[in-house]
Amino acid sequence: MGDTQVVLEFAEITLKDLPRVGGKNASLGELFRHLKPHGVVVLDGFATTAVAYRRLLNTGGLDARLRAIFSPFDPENLQELARRGERARAAVLETPIPEDVREAIVEAYRRLCGRLGREPELAVRSSATAEDLPEASFAGAAETFLNVRGREGLLRAVHACFSSLFTDRAISYRARLGYDQLQVALSVGIMPMVRSDKASSGVMFTLDTESGFRDVVTISGTYGLGEFIVQGVVSPDEWTVFKPTLATGHRSIIGRRLGSKEVRLVYADGSKATRSEPTPAAERVQFCLSDDDVLTLARWACVIEDHYSRVAGHPQPMDIEWAKDAVTGDLVIVQARPETVHSTKKRTAAAEMFRLTATPGTPLITGQAVGEKIGVGRVRIVRDLTALNTVQAGEVLVAEITDPDWEPVMRRVAAIVTDKGGRTAHAAIVSREFGLPCIVGTEHGTTTLRDGDEVTVCCAEGAEGHVYAGAIPFEIDRVKAADVPQTRTKVMLIVGDPNQAFALSAIPNAGVGLARAEFIITNHIGIHPMALARYPQLKDAQAVKQIAGRIQRGRRPRRGGVLSETDHRPLE
Repeated sequence: MGDTQVVLEFAEITLKDLPRVGGKNASLGELFRHLKPHGVVVLDGFATTAVAYRRLLNTGGLDARLRAIFSPFDPENLQELARRGERARAAVLETPIPEDVREAIVEAYRRLCGRLGREPELAVRSSATAEDLPEASFAGAAETFLNVRGREGLLRAVHACFSSLFTDRAISYRARLGYDQLQVALSVGIMPMVRSDKASSGVMFTLDTESGFRDVVTISGTYGLGEFIVQGVVSPDEWTVFKPTLATGHRSIIGRRLGSKEVRLVYADGSKATRSEPTPAAERVQFCLSDDDVLTLARWACVIEDHYSRVAGHPQPMDIEWAKDAVTGDLVIVQARPETVHSTKKRTAAAEMFRLTATPGTPLITGQAVGEKIGVGRVRIVRDLTALNTVQAGEVLVAEITDPDWEPVMRRVAAIVTDKGGRTAHAAIVSREFGLPCIVGTEHGTTTLRDGDEVTVCCAEGAEGHVYAGAIPFEIDRVKAADVPQTRTKVMLIVGDPNQAFALSAIPNAGVGLARAEFIITNHIGIHPMALARYPQLKDAQAVKQIAGRIQRGRRPRRGGVLSETDHRPLE
């Protein structure tokens, strides 16, 4: 009888139900059933099953209509892809959801309201049956709807989720992986909204997203609802927490970076569910989470990783979404899925080290480096979807942000540069999956770079990515751990830039032989030691103010005895 159910409560779902409710909803059920008892806060909810979606396909000849729409075509032809996608989505929306499925959804909603004691605003999220599998990163290809209210609003959102299985990006992704367009089914997860619109939200990984180093939890956060982080609309706050000392009870935040958090996504009044608004200046210069919140999230991340690793039978790094509720003050886990880039690589695989072989000039622009590669090509600035057709293979795609619908084009470029976003933005996620160098959060990429100019996009010089004028030669060194001979003398590393430590750990070594403190101070602390020794009695009031800002907010001051990354002058 199980395969006839069209709705399942989260309390009934485990990871074994992935074929029935997709990766996202199977994971929500697993979290609710097995990790909530261990102190991880997870919300109640329910999900429609793949059976419900198949029932829709079998209504009014929809299956046949879709098969006709997807008769052989070239998904690389963007115009044809858009036409087929629009027709498919329209066909789904024109087909009514079967009445018994509608009734089952409404009844599950009624039971949820009863358990909560109120009628909540809802998050309605798509979960494809091929989504969040270890070999693919299908997350985000179908739609999510936030701040959905009432029974009719819920039914409309579920119907829209069904149709979003045929977004252009989802069609392209399935074609690339070799899936039949009707092979993948869609489940819809329904859960209460977390009032993060008045607080903060974000994502975290149980490894370093650039190097794959597994002894850290990396956390990103911004004010408001979490969609803007993934879309790359904002440059978020970031923290790095060291797992081994976290496990021994230490407050092991080893890195933090203040993001600009320009705007935030909040509830809207009237016909729209959400709206964007500028983040108040006073909040932009503060971190969106306290250290206590960061450490709580990091501990939960480790608990989640340990559980999923036991279930998988091997170490399983995780990609996790979180939100903070302004009403209750609670942190909440709203999603967890296997990380799909570094975790699928063998840890004994060859390490690739990209390096420039000529001295570059001053960077045209800088931003956050994604990955550790180098790419060369001609600039192609894309300001909207209509300009995608101009992008040629091997060019450098430059945009304010990227959109999931751009993925067919993103696969064939040499590098990606965006004005906005952080290391968990769409551009960053896709670049890692495609193995492309990417620089996010440059602020001025689209206004500084010029169409047709040849540039070098370098992510191989630490956490800061650089775009240089011209084609600068580079080499790739490949080191296989199995090929490195054992020596009686222990070969150790000299480390001067903490930002490169995680990546360098992949090189066969016996540890750190020398830590260059002066370089660490310059590259990481950013304040001259004597300025700190004399603080706050320094005569330069501006220096005192800047050091205070650096201490309180983690920002890098620039003047008055405070070192920038290129300023090595002593304090005067």
